[in-house]
Amino acid sequence: MTNSLHGQTALVTGSSSGIGAAVAQELGKRGANVVVNYRSDEDGARKVVGKILNYGSDTLALQGDVSNADDIQFLFSQTLKEFGKLDILVNNAGIQKDAPFRQMSLKEWEAVLAVNLTGQFLCAKQAVEIFCKQGVRENVSKAAGKIVCMSSVHEVIPWAGHVNYAAAKGGVQMFMKSLAQEVAHEKIRVNGIAPGAVATEINRDVWEDKDGRKKMLDLIPYGRIGDGEDVARAVAWLVSDDADYIVGTTLFVDGGMTLYPGFREGG
Repeated sequence: MTNSLHGQTALVTGSSSGIGAAVAQELGKRGANVVVNYRSDEDGARKVVGKILNYGSDTLALQGDVSNADDIQFLFSQTLKEFGKLDILVNNAGIQKDAPFRQMSLKEWEAVLAVNLTGQFLCAKQAVEIFCKQGVRENVSKAAGKIVCMSSVHEVIPWAGHVNYAAAKGGVQMFMKSLAQEVAHEKIRVNGIAPGAVATEINRDVWEDKDGRKKMLDLIPYGRIGDGEDVARAVAWLVSDDADYIVGTTLFVDGGMTLYPGFREGG
């Protein structure tokens, strides 16, 4: 068995920080060429590029808003111009605009759906076209292409105060499964990753606070908060030939959060 990704090119959206940065670095560590996508954090993207270069892999940082069709077309065309191929798409980019439902604006609703769901559609559409034209590249990968849709435990766990985010992630689940069903015969593998509580910069104020950390841990049966590397290693395995027979599945990386620990004592 091997998790090597040598000879393959990966595009990771929203990879200038957090989970996306960890995924991009892990794929680079395993030998893939990596396109680091960012919307506004160019400095963060450059840092990720530097780390990937240190692993000996080729890499490129490209700006683009995944909710903008023109940006996405540019992103994929530049990827092909630089590397000549694409083997892996990690649909990672996402945002939150939280508010109680009665106070949530249409703008907040639409912004989250545009990035977290429509963005995955736009990127996958470009990737599938490329994969179908390339076909299976012998001695590189058993699949013509691999897509990982980054979701969340909130594709199955309701989340009051975050209805836009939860709705988008629920949509990602069925988008992933429906797309997987449609393109599997083209030797394209589409799967999902659903992280639970993961410590990143965006939620640092919670996991660094004693009370906030305790509340997070109360939701995690395994007794620790995850990190970006937990998710990154799962992604790297899922896009490798070791996972070649896995299609249309969501892999939960959550320390057991979806086991609903509140019912541990019998409810």
